Amino acid sequence: MLQQILRDMTIDPELLAELSEEQKQILFVKMREEQIRRYEEWAEEGDHKKANKPGKPSKPGHRNVNFLKGLDGQPWVWVMGDHKNDWTIEQILEEEAQAKALRQAEKEAEEIRKREDEETKRRIAEKKKRLEEEEKALRKKQQEEALYQSIKEARLAAEKLEEEKKKREAEDKLEDLRISDAELRRRTVEKMDRVKQRRSSEIYIQWKEMRHQLELSALKSSVEVDASWVEQEKKSKTAEKKMRELAQTAREEYRASLRRTKKLIDAAKMFGQNNSNTGSVKPPLPPKEHLIGVNNRLTQPRPSNRPPRPPNRAAVVEWFQQEERPRGVHLDATGKIAPWFHGIISRVEAEKLLENKGIGTFLVRVSERVWGYTISYKGDERIKHFLIDTSETGYQFFGASQMVHKTLSDLVTFHRDSPIAIKGNEMLEFPCRQAVEPPDYSELLGDVKSQVTFV
Repeated sequence: MLQQILRDMTIDPELLAELSEEQKQILFVKMREEQIRRYEEWAEEGDHKKANKPGKPSKPGHRNVNFLKGLDGQPWVWVMGDHKNDWTIEQILEEEAQAKALRQAEKEAEEIRKREDEETKRRIAEKKKRLEEEEKALRKKQQEEALYQSIKEARLAAEKLEEEKKKREAEDKLEDLRISDAELRRRTVEKMDRVKQRRSSEIYIQWKEMRHQLELSALKSSVEVDASWVEQEKKSKTAEKKMRELAQTAREEYRASLRRTKKLIDAAKMFGQNNSNTGSVKPPLPPKEHLIGVNNRLTQPRPSNRPPRPPNRAAVVEWFQQEERPRGVHLDATGKIAPWFHGIISRVEAEKLLENKGIGTFLVRVSERVWGYTISYKGDERIKHFLIDTSETGYQFFGASQMVHKTLSDLVTFHRDSPIAIKGNEMLEFPCRQAVEPPDYSELLGDVKSQVTFV
């Protein structure tokens, strides 16, 4: 199925929905590698054609891009930070932080200065108003005294002197007011400078503290990621070791079977030579009855002329009954129907069966979209689905470099102790049994109620 997808460079959306996140990533990587391979072939073919094709004059208005080259003949490249006079990123960030802090402090000082100016203007206005009222009262008093001028001529000189004295005092007050306003403005400017410097220092210190906290957080995250990676690598090495042990065991069993077969052949030849005078040669013994079904299931060839995906549900039923059922795909190691085996049920139906189950519960369902099966697994956060591909050699998870198992039961048994995916910890712990009567695989296996355990 993977070769078919890479050949067509397309995948059906319904089939894509059946894949898990890791299987999708594997598929996308393989498709990208295939695209690169095809592009390189196309580029080599294009270069070969250009080499054998005479050169053509460039068209008018055609533009080319020419790179400045260095002494070594390669395009000249300048990487900021490599030159001895270049600033480091810490120096650039430091300068930018100081400038930003200074701008913020200047903005705040300007706001304070505006408020101080408004307050100063208000106080000056109040003083001027008070002086105007005093002058008005003085003029009124002078008018009243003028009525008695004819009567109090003797006091005129004294009153004039008093008036001149008051005028001088008023002028002195106005002069004092002008002097105090200038002094107030000077003090305000000095205060604003002090506020600006203090605020700039505070903002810069806050920025340094924030950056320090970010560096500590990044360091902590890096340590956690390293620890997680070490743990995942340890699990991966353990799974790889188990795979090597299984492969070594299979090779040893295969060599032992070859040695036994050779011994049987040699014994048969010797037996035939001993009985050549009488002409009585015994025929070879038939295989044992309990191994006939197993041998047929493991050696039965699979047809290669079927379409890439099932056209309908009836085609899936026919495929299962003709190819998979004789191979005993629905049976466990004891020869009974496996408790995790389910029929042609949808993704939604599988999730309904698993939604109230514990973490680690799983079921194996016959897929209606591909010639294969899907493991639905109850995880910590959600229900995951892993596609199982069928081939002439056995059963394996969708994707390249996956371990192939002779039977579906062997695959399930192997992943009771080994995680399905390297990045996760999904191990098949608890089978999800049948919950309906008749069971959902009745259309595939017929009447098998006597072997079903309901939960």
